[in-house]
Amino acid sequence: MKLLSLIFIPLLVHFLPAQTPELPLRQGLVITQSCRIKPGAYLLDAPVAALFTDTVNTAALKPIITIQGDNISVDFANADLRSSADIKRPDQFAGLAILVRGKNISLKNLQVHGYKVALFAEDADGLKIENSNFSYNYRPRLYSLREHENFADWLSYHHNERDEWLRYGAGIYLKNCDSVLVKACRITGNQNALLMTGCNGGLVYNNIFQFNSGLGIGLYRSSHNRVMHNRLDWNVRGYSHGFYQRGQDSAALLCYEQSSNNLFAFNSCTHSGDGFFLWAGQHTMDTGEGGCNDNIIFGNDFSHAPTNGVEVTFSRNRVQGNLIRECTYGIWGGYSYESVFMGNYIAECKTGLAIEHGQNDTIRQNYFEGDSTGIQLWARPTQPADWVYAQKRDTRSRDGLIDRNVFMRVRKPLKISASKNISVNGENLFTGFQTLLETAEPNENLRFLRNDIYGSTAQVESVWAHPELAASRSINFSHPEKQPQNPYAPLDIPYGDLSEIDSLPDGEFSGLPTDQLRGRQYILMNEWGPYDFQRPQVALGDISPVIGGEGAYYVLKIYGPPGQWRITDQKGIATVDQSSGTMPAFITVKSAPGAEHIRVAFEYKGEQAFAGTFGEIYTGGQPYRFDFERFEKKLNWNVQFFNYDSLPPSPLAEGPGMRFAAEKSVNDLQFAWWDSPAPGVNTDRFATVSTSTFNIAPGRYRLELSSDDGARLYLDGKRLIDHWTVHEPAVDEVEVDLGGQHTLRIEHFDAGGFSTLGLRIRAGR
Repeated sequence: MKLLSLIFIPLLVHFLPAQTPELPLRQGLVITQSCRIKPGAYLLDAPVAALFTDTVNTAALKPIITIQGDNISVDFANADLRSSADIKRPDQFAGLAILVRGKNISLKNLQVHGYKVALFAEDADGLKIENSNFSYNYRPRLYSLREHENFADWLSYHHNERDEWLRYGAGIYLKNCDSVLVKACRITGNQNALLMTGCNGGLVYNNIFQFNSGLGIGLYRSSHNRVMHNRLDWNVRGYSHGFYQRGQDSAALLCYEQSSNNLFAFNSCTHSGDGFFLWAGQHTMDTGEGGCNDNIIFGNDFSHAPTNGVEVTFSRNRVQGNLIRECTYGIWGGYSYESVFMGNYIAECKTGLAIEHGQNDTIRQNYFEGDSTGIQLWARPTQPADWVYAQKRDTRSRDGLIDRNVFMRVRKPLKISASKNISVNGENLFTGFQTLLETAEPNENLRFLRNDIYGSTAQVESVWAHPELAASRSINFSHPEKQPQNPYAPLDIPYGDLSEIDSLPDGEFSGLPTDQLRGRQYILMNEWGPYDFQRPQVALGDISPVIGGEGAYYVLKIYGPPGQWRITDQKGIATVDQSSGTMPAFITVKSAPGAEHIRVAFEYKGEQAFAGTFGEIYTGGQPYRFDFERFEKKLNWNVQFFNYDSLPPSPLAEGPGMRFAAEKSVNDLQFAWWDSPAPGVNTDRFATVSTSTFNIAPGRYRLELSSDDGARLYLDGKRLIDHWTVHEPAVDEVEVDLGGQHTLRIEHFDAGGFSTLGLRIRAGR
């Protein structure tokens, strides 16, 4: 036995390094066996061939590193892989860092930054990705400003049959990967965190995918997955508090195109464009078949969405036990059928739950509080002629059940119109309302039975005066002095069989930290996405004119971690009420008379290390510089409109077939047209010529031209931008040196449909 041991030990020592080698990362590395990566920092650029445009041949991808084979485990040992691209231009990040193909591959401890796509896996069943960071990869510049959104910022995830989603970049992109595990990963500062297409039976949990400008998690043709215990907050764009709340199709969770039987549970999805965004898919719209059906959306926080806390459309689903506060729509369920909306807390929304053209939906035991409208059900008289769905499916609003809900201080609990066989019964409780039921169009067989109503004498009279309520004979009506004994009782309900929703044994708490600022006023956007509260940032509050004088007062809100700040420089500023202080702070500055460009520069020092906007690390005590800047100059524009038959060459006004139609003057060139832009102008096939002569202080400036469709920009007769094609909303920009008097001329044409035109002047970089 002793002899065998002496022989075996040297053999073991000899073979162990071969089984688990330690490899350095290098360009073109192909890993085909289990290994450990040598720790360190690696600066490697992806091949130029690995570009992602509208459609991608994924078989031809050129990654830096390829992992292929079966039953492989790779520990990256927190090696840091990043490109040499300028970290301050994430819109220029390119290429693919890591490509994975094979079965039962396990990856852990990756750090990948600075690429269009950090990790792409295809046909990789059983893939495991754990404890990895894919932050600060591709994200485009955003052009929406405080007062106006820019339509070029809108996203569209409606098609991905040819991997169109790759044009938007991703931290992780999974294609045709069944039974995957994505656990304890972090992705921030991207456009998209995790995208899954054709992936079934996976488990995604305990991840932190926050502060991205597109999607936290997106599913396309992906079913039977569990997405649980993830922090997916502030995946948002298209929001300016007090000005517009669009979301621009960003979302914490997106579920598209025949993605069914998924479980979405115990996720924190706050402050995102939509908290949850489900759409049946183009196949359903074109055929009337299928949908994103039988998904369970349970126990999530979908609060503070600029648009919808939950959107579920053209499908059958179950939305239960969720927290939904301060959204435009708490739940938008257009064309939902046989769906269940149960046990949700929906508060402070413009509309709590809205379903147009729904059939056989159940709205049970929800708690509505402080909403403007509680439940809205309705049908439009016609459907779009090109929707095959409407030709093949029932699109009436009918056979809905509103049962045992509570409406506390909801101004209009019910808006029901052009609907049939709607039952409002089962002891719904109404208190603190203004108008109990509003019906813009008559309903057929609206039943209102066994409900408890608490209100004043005037409210009693208004209820019984409504013809559809007057027919109800079993309403329990009480006055304010007799309040409900326990208005929250309907929340204490059995949820039915929830065996499929059991929490994971190691599922982590996914809610917002208790010290985190929450509310839509804290969706603070800049040109690279949502602010993440890790560093100082200035948000502009109110602007008010100086009474009896020139200039304006600007309230600047300075957010960030604890520390000291001071003003180091200023331009176009007459006075400031504070020049230094601690975080957070509100200060007021007064602009100088006639100032067209104002700027306040700050320096911050904090005790703790933090990450900058682009992931760069600042140590405690290290100075960090940030600023507030606003260009206030307005240009006087003359805009001429022309109708045309066939688009002529430039200049437009001299082309054949151009017919002058209208003219207007504006001091802000910012247009969005869905119909005719002016009397006498075509709805489609019109052109514009906009001119402005102006004086400006010497300096470097950036001209940003927004257009849909074609546009050209001339400065002092020289063409600087030429995007003379039919295209979706886009922004072209150019930097120029200006000073004194100049003339701008912009030519633009609309070929059909939506059209937009805008120009912004900003200080140069």
